[in-house]
Amino acid sequence: MADLKYYDVILKPIVTEKSMNSMSEKKYTFSVHPEATKNQIREAVEKMFAGTKVVKVNTMNLDGKNRRRGNTVGKTAKEKRAVVQLTADSADIEIFSGL
Repeated sequence: MADLKYYDVILKPIVTEKSMNSMSEKKYTFSVHPEATKNQIREAVEKMFAGTKVVKVNTMNLDGKNRRRGNTVGKTAKEKRAVVQLTADSADIEIFSGL
């Protein structure tokens, strides 16, 4: 397991139609470091976004897709996503509020 700091855990927010619809239930989706644990993700969200309190973290590991370019075959990088659910009285995350 890697020695990750809280600012290395969350890589970017995932902005899709499905993730935007789940924001009404205070669920936010992030792309996270592949070796990050649920406790590290919870800590990172609570430290990076003031006023947030995490109830639950669900993670999913996504394998890379097969890609071809001519006769050469390769794979894209693996990815890990986390769906973070906040408490009802928690503050919203600002990066999603303008979308």
